[in-house]
Amino acid sequence: MPTPVFAVDDERGALNFFLDLQRVALVRKLNGLSDEDARKAPTISSLSLLGLLKHSAIWERRWFQIIFAGRDVPDEWPSVEGDDAVEFEVGDGDTVAYWLAYYEEQVAVSQEIAAGADLTTPCAVPKQAHRNLRWVMLHMIEEVARHAGHADIIRETLDGTREV
Repeated sequence: MPTPVFAVDDERGALNFFLDLQRVALVRKLNGLSDEDARKAPTISSLSLLGLLKHSAIWERRWFQIIFAGRDVPDEWPSVEGDDAVEFEVGDGDTVAYWLAYYEEQVAVSQEIAAGADLTTPCAVPKQAHRNLRWVMLHMIEEVARHAGHADIIRETLDGTREV
């Protein structure tokens, strides 16, 4: 993911810039790590870098494609309820390459959806219809930034790297 350049004159551009900036910050924390290291949870928390990426990819899809755009994704929330903590769990079959590609794919779809809708467009899922695209984008900035912060701590604990 390339680092976005701040060159915006409007609210949509600013929202896109700051969301993309946080997405890039999260992804960068996995640079140069093996799958084994990305699966490690080196702090008292059970979070790993790969688990953060997996969770972020899943919710990137959910917020933009399912909740906002109203797309039906078979075998996916909300039609299938599950334990949210499972989204952070990773196993031997989970790889950086897979989840990075999946995350980037979901981000591209999110960007396409957001580009084609007015910021005041309400979410399609009835329980979330009081929220709109602006709210979703702000929420995603908040969530991805939070997880990028977690990733900073995990990466530094793993190998001392402070900036990737």
